[in-house]
Amino acid sequence: MLARMIALVLGSLLLGIGINGFLVPHQLLDGGIIGIALILHYYFDIPAGLWSAILSIPLIIYAWIKDRKQFHGSVYGMIVTAIFIDVLAPYQFILPIWLSAILGGAICGIAVGLMLRYETSTGGTDLIAYFLAKMTPINIGIIIAFIDVVIVLLGYQTLGLQSVVFSTITILVAGSLASVCYEKF
Repeated sequence: MLARMIALVLGSLLLGIGINGFLVPHQLLDGGIIGIALILHYYFDIPAGLWSAILSIPLIIYAWIKDRKQFHGSVYGMIVTAIFIDVLAPYQFILPIWLSAILGGAICGIAVGLMLRYETSTGGTDLIAYFLAKMTPINIGIIIAFIDVVIVLLGYQTLGLQSVVFSTITILVAGSLASVCYEKF
C-alpha cells in the first residue's frame, strides 16, 4: 500500500514536471486525456489539470464497475495528477523544442509506467490501455502510443504541423518508457 501511494505521488509529480516544464512552453501534447486537456488549455486557457480531471470522470466510473482496485488508484491518481499539473504550471524550462519533446516524453513515460506498475493511473486513457492490455496480448506501451498518436493528430488544427511532429516524438518516447517501466520494474 505504501509503495502504491509513493508511486502515485511520484508519478503525478513527474507528470506535472514533464508537462509544464517541457511540453507547455512549446505547445506540445502528451496524448490521451492529458493531451486533450492540453489542447483545450491552449485553446481556452483553462487549467490543464482541471480539464484532465473533468475528462477522466467517465473512465473513472468505468473503473468503478470493472476493477475496484484500479478505480481507487485511478481516482486518487486523477486528483493528485490534476493538482500537480495545475500547481506546477508556472514552472517551465526554455529548451530547444526537440530536447523538450524528448525530455518531456521521457519524464511523462516514466511517470505513467511507474503508476501503472503499481495499479494506479491518471484516470485517463492510461486506464483504457490498462484494461485493453489485460484483455489482449498487446503491449500496454503500444496501446498508449496508438491512442496518443490519435490525440496528437486531433491537435493539428489547433497547434499546427510543428507541434504534431514534435508531439509525436514525445509520445513515442513516452510510450516506450511507459512500457519498460510497467514491464521491467
